[in-house]
Amino acid sequence: MKLKKIIINKTKFNIIIERLSHQIIENHADFQDSVLIGIQPRGAHLCKRIHNKLTSITSNSNIKVGNLDITFYRDDFRRRQEPLEPQAIDIDFAIEGKNVVLIDDVLYTGRSVRAALDALLAFGRPKSVELLVFIDRRFSRHLPIQPNYVGKKVDTITSEKVIVEWMETDGKDQVILLNSEK
Repeated sequence: MKLKKIIINKTKFNIIIERLSHQIIENHADFQDSVLIGIQPRGAHLCKRIHNKLTSITSNSNIKVGNLDITFYRDDFRRRQEPLEPQAIDIDFAIEGKNVVLIDDVLYTGRSVRAALDALLAFGRPKSVELLVFIDRRFSRHLPIQPNYVGKKVDTITSEKVIVEWMETDGKDQVILLNSEK
């Protein structure tokens, strides 16, 4: 039996996006040398929301944004029973010398972020890379990767799963914690 608990509701969800957007503005000002890149598939939703909020707050419609497919850079690419399907890459600019804000929904082991760092190099050598995550599952890291911007830190055990639900795909904005009870 799986137990489901809502840990972030719609109101808190929107507050977190607003806060993260303001934190990025503090560090990137006019975004002249900064770009936002979402890790597909679910980091792309957060990236779009952050981009929309930044555009609204700063009135800057020139903030560069893209989405990165990490399918062929994953270390479990050939280990899965079900084949991974690549997503369309949506980066139409070079990141050479840019400050990149890499965006994902949940940071768990760090392996997706490692794959994203490898995939980024196909678009140039960035000046710097910062990591923004909506949820940081702190005690689960396999790699020494830490986020610069965190929506919420969640302490979980291995049997628990954190799922960020998006209005665009799931019909509501919320974060749920699933616990498999034995």
